[in-house]
Amino acid sequence: MQTESQPDIDIIQSAIELLRRHIDWDKALQRQSDLEAHIARADFWDDQAEAQKIMREKNHLDQQIDAIRMLENGLGEHTELMDLAEEENDAEMIAEAVTALQKLAEIAGKKQLESLLSGEADSNNCFIEIHPGAGGTEAQDWASMLLRMYSRWAESRGFKLETIEESDGEEAGIKSATLRVSGVNAYGWMKTESGVHRLVRISPYDSSARRHTSFASVWIYPEVDDNIDITVEEKDLRVDTYRSSGAGGQHVNTTDSAIRITHLPTNIVVQCQSDRSQHRNRATAMNMLKARLYELELQKREEAASDGNASKSEIGWGSQIRSYVLHPYQMVKDLRTNVETGNSQAVLDGDLDGFIEASLAARVGSTRN
Repeated sequence: MQTESQPDIDIIQSAIELLRRHIDWDKALQRQSDLEAHIARADFWDDQAEAQKIMREKNHLDQQIDAIRMLENGLGEHTELMDLAEEENDAEMIAEAVTALQKLAEIAGKKQLESLLSGEADSNNCFIEIHPGAGGTEAQDWASMLLRMYSRWAESRGFKLETIEESDGEEAGIKSATLRVSGVNAYGWMKTESGVHRLVRISPYDSSARRHTSFASVWIYPEVDDNIDITVEEKDLRVDTYRSSGAGGQHVNTTDSAIRITHLPTNIVVQCQSDRSQHRNRATAMNMLKARLYELELQKREEAASDGNASKSEIGWGSQIRSYVLHPYQMVKDLRTNVETGNSQAVLDGDLDGFIEASLAARVGSTRN
């Protein structure tokens, strides 16, 4: 066995052992078998809500088991290829096996990190809420760039995106936007992105081509499922209706179908304009409000969640999590983990994995100290 590949082999083997322990391999296989038998029953879909809950559990378990088997099979195939290449003294085949083991070790590391997403709401879908800071068009354009960045990242991971609300800026960009991100561990992956993001660039809206600094806030909160009971008193709500408008100022309809709900005790505001029906928009907005209230409760119980997104303070220098510099040099730097890259455009195109993985690893580490 080539000694240069041994560290990668050790990483893969360690990840397999951790992942097996994490799901309790034998019990997981038995649970998978039990679920398959239950799903095969003729009356399985009689209770739609229960059936969907079981299907979510089955899909999540399948993904965990398949990931372990993929690592095991890959490790076996690539080490076998390495042995064969060494026997035949085939340098090209050896290089191929080394590269394959390096890539598999990277995947193993990501799967190992993903296994740590075991927080109370980590497996839930989530909402992304983006608001520009002070600065008018500059900040609103920056908010739209962040919206594009997160949309690209979510799509690259196979998550489903739904626009809940989007309000156009006066000249460019957006005044606010809310997306629903649906997929396994959506909240778990995205929860550390809450905070203030800072952009430094030559303004495309300044005729003097001066350098500008803009801020925007990102707020991530988990969608509440049927198993979580959040009570909201009607007397604590102020409900406003307004005429919805989409991108480019196009009216979704000519009635006041958009809904804005203010929770008076906490001053939380949510809004939805994704549907022509005011009734359905209100239902979605209420779901978002419950999600925000649930996130507040999670913050109280999870000390690690309180530092970056405990409050929506003034969007400025105080609560930044990441800086994006496009001029006079190219640099994106996370101020919590010190992870940085000079390829700013790739980050703005959705290449966020390195930043997200580092902040998740740091967060998990802080909860274990």
